[in-house]
Amino acid sequence: MNPLLCADIGNSHTIVGLLDDGEVVAHWRVSTDHRRTADEWIVLVRGLLAEVTPPVHLTGVAVCATVPAALRQWREMLAAHFAAHPHVFVEAGTRTGLPVLMDNPREVGADRICNAVAAASRFGGPVIVVDFGTATTFDVVNAQGEYVGGSIAPGIEISLEALGRRGAQLRDVELKRPRTVIAKNTVEALQSGAVFGLAGQVEGIVARMSEELGGVHEMRVVATGPLAPVVLAVCRCITDHAPLLTLEGLGQVFSRNQ
Repeated sequence: MNPLLCADIGNSHTIVGLLDDGEVVAHWRVSTDHRRTADEWIVLVRGLLAEVTPPVHLTGVAVCATVPAALRQWREMLAAHFAAHPHVFVEAGTRTGLPVLMDNPREVGADRICNAVAAASRFGGPVIVVDFGTATTFDVVNAQGEYVGGSIAPGIEISLEALGRRGAQLRDVELKRPRTVIAKNTVEALQSGAVFGLAGQVEGIVARMSEELGGVHEMRVVATGPLAPVVLAVCRCITDHAPLLTLEGLGQVFSRNQ
C-alpha cells in the first residue's frame, strides 16, 4: 500500500490517517499533548503505521494544525524522519483551490479550510459544515464554491465542564442523549440542556445562515468532528455525516500542491 499520511492536529485530539486514492483506509485518534516532542511523535506515528498490513510505503505527508507548539514539533519530525517524502502544511499561502472571502483569510483555521475544501468537492455548494469538537464551528461555502465565512461557538464538552465548575450542586456527567427533554433528575437535566441545547443552537445558526445566503431551501448541512454522533439523531437540519472530512480535505490540498 502506498498511502498519504495525514494529520489533523486539534486542541484536544489529533487524528492521524492514511489515504489511498482519496479514501481514508485507516485512522487513529490520539491526545494532543502540547509538551510532546518530535522524538515522541515519531515513536507514536511509527507505532501506528506498524499496525497496518500490508506494510506501508508513504507517498507523502499532509498536516493541518490549530496548535502552534504541536505544529512546530511535526515540522521537526518530518524534517528529521520524512525528508525524502513530499509534505504539505495547510497554512497561509498553501494552494487549496478554494477562494476565501474573509477580511483576513490568514485567520481561518487550517482544519476549517480543509473541511470546506472536502465539503465543496463532495457535496457542491451551497453547503455548511458543522464541526463538533473542542469548539463547535460552522463554515459556509456558497453556490459559487467560495468560502464566505462562518461562526464559532463553545464546544459541548467545554460548556458542560464550565457548568460543573461554576455550579455548586452540579457534577460531571456522561455526555449522551437523555431519555426525554423534560428530565426527571439532575444528571439527565444536564444532559438534556447540553444535547438538546446544542441541537437547537445548530438549527438556529444554520437557519440564519441560510437566510443570509438568500433563503436557500436545499442546503446541505454536513456534520463532522468527534462529538457529532451525540447530536446527529436530534438535530433536524443535518443532512450528511462525514466523520473524517478533515482528512479528506487534507488529501485534496496535498494533491493540488504537487
